[in-house]
Amino acid sequence: MHSILRSLLVLVAVPLLAACEYEGAAFLIDGKDKSITLVREQRWFWSDEVEQAVVVSRMPTCMRRHSIKSGVTGSVKMEVYEAGDSLWALKQGKNWYLASTEKCEFQVWKDAPTEPPGKLVGTFVRKAGKFQFNPVEGAATPITPPGE
Repeated sequence: MHSILRSLLVLVAVPLLAACEYEGAAFLIDGKDKSITLVREQRWFWSDEVEQAVVVSRMPTCMRRHSIKSGVTGSVKMEVYEAGDSLWALKQGKNWYLASTEKCEFQVWKDAPTEPPGKLVGTFVRKAGKFQFNPVEGAATPITPPGE
């Protein structure tokens, strides 16, 4: 009797958990050792809110997760621009962020310019139901400091 009840509970819980969004996509810089990853997590199936974080990494030196402004389910777009030596500008809606792969630092860019600081490298988007990073065709090679 208990095993039947337990099985029914699992069957009821699976569709509820499947409705939640938990996914990430990565912008790989110069191979796999440096990256900027956008992670999205919907904690409750009844809520449209999706918690978001940017993970900045330069392996094996550092990897840090930084929370950013929440998004909504299904809708995601974040543009990534070159902004200097190992520095990237991220734009999501009206929000600008700066990410550095040098020391895995990250900050909200409060006084962002009206124009992007450099070339568009790519965009985090949902395409055909899949969350991914779409690089710009013929994007410039990322700028890296001498000696790296």
